Amino acid sequence: MDARVVLDGTGLDIGGVVRLADGAAVPEVPARALERAVRSWRTAGRLAATGRLYGRGTGVGAHRSVEVTAGDEAGHGLRLLRSHAGGAGNLLPARHVRAMMAVRANQLLAGGSGIQPPFVTALTEALRLGVHPSVNKYGGVGTGDLTALAQTGLTLIGERPWLGSTEGELPAPVSLQPGDALALLSSNALALGQAALACHELMTLLRATHAVAALSLTAVSGSLEAYAATVHSVRPYPGPARAAAEVRRLLGAPDRPAPSPGRIQDPYGFRVFPQVHGSALEAAESLRRIVEVEVNCPSENPLIGEDGTAHHHGGFFAAPLGLALDGLCLALLQTAQLSGARLTALGRPDLTGLPAYLTAGPMSSSGTMILEYTVNSALAELRSCAAPASVGHAVLSHGLEEAASFASQAARQALRAAEAYRTVLACELVVAVRALRLQPDLPPVAAFTVAATALPDGTEDRPLTGDVTMAAELLTSLAEL
Repeated sequence: MDARVVLDGTGLDIGGVVRLADGAAVPEVPARALERAVRSWRTAGRLAATGRLYGRGTGVGAHRSVEVTAGDEAGHGLRLLRSHAGGAGNLLPARHVRAMMAVRANQLLAGGSGIQPPFVTALTEALRLGVHPSVNKYGGVGTGDLTALAQTGLTLIGERPWLGSTEGELPAPVSLQPGDALALLSSNALALGQAALACHELMTLLRATHAVAALSLTAVSGSLEAYAATVHSVRPYPGPARAAAEVRRLLGAPDRPAPSPGRIQDPYGFRVFPQVHGSALEAAESLRRIVEVEVNCPSENPLIGEDGTAHHHGGFFAAPLGLALDGLCLALLQTAQLSGARLTALGRPDLTGLPAYLTAGPMSSSGTMILEYTVNSALAELRSCAAPASVGHAVLSHGLEEAASFASQAARQALRAAEAYRTVLACELVVAVRALRLQPDLPPVAAFTVAATALPDGTEDRPLTGDVTMAAELLTSLAEL
């Protein structure tokens, strides 16, 4: 894997954001991209000399008509950063902040901000050195991550300390110039960075789900009729067709599986898996597209155009991002509930022909019973995360800003949902592997071999926390099959 991620304002993807966030790569900035930022900075300077620009020659928000006097532009910018650095709550994890820094640097390299280029250089240098600003959890409402980026700005100019330095090497402080403050603040970079992390995690888990569901289907001797290519060709949705095809591939089944000699129809957890899980696949792909558009385009207000003009606009309003995040959390809940239903089915003797709750001990043994409770606890968290953040409402800044997208909240919910879903899926994997081990013949399926090799054996009553923890770690490997 390349140890570099190119930041050029046009080609950053969610994988690149994740690698930079995790310190698995360092940024590389092509000269042509930095030159684009230089042109934007020079254009902004010329425009400011001929007329007022919002946030540079004026106040912000309700103070948009308040003039900033000549000679006070630099002082105004510093006051703007200080006054907006009012985030609260716990400090965010380093990888969330690093994701934000990667996104913001790439957006600035897209041109349009008019910011002083040393800010871009300092952001990428901080990523290279492994340091980050302290950023509090609360402050954004999906109309620009103002508090997070103000805290970042104060760190970049040397007013706040960097976190994470082990060798003492730090980016050189940037000297704040007129126009820099608002140019840095005009972005949803934190929400986008967190959305990229959530999207990457969920896309991995959704791929792993194909393997887990395939094992559960095998354990109950389920029918593959619901997965036949013919079924999905007449309703040509790409997500369901992909989900069905992946299960067939993992089980080595043909496109036209033979009718099942057993049950005519399986419970919904097995029969409608392609439709439900396919919807989650499509929702994740929709979120990926939106994140990758947003991280590669300027969102600054005002927008400094390549044609030498400035446009005051609302591109910072993150409605597309918030709606896509909400949609994915709703779709994820649907497929997670099917996972829980399959886990319950695996404990039923009438469906598996095996002892209740897959125990080989005395009839009073509990076996895997408790995992139903664990799954439903995680599902409760998922339901909380699926409550759409987009239904929120706010009236701010003396009524001038009478709406908000709440994409920031939606991104945090998606991160929580990913953690809960990993638990749900891990519980199903533990139970599916146990059910298959109790069958007379072990299935010649790669997913089973990978999981059974790693998961503990034995059907005696014992704490299953370690099994679930190990299964959760296995999901990334299963996603790669």
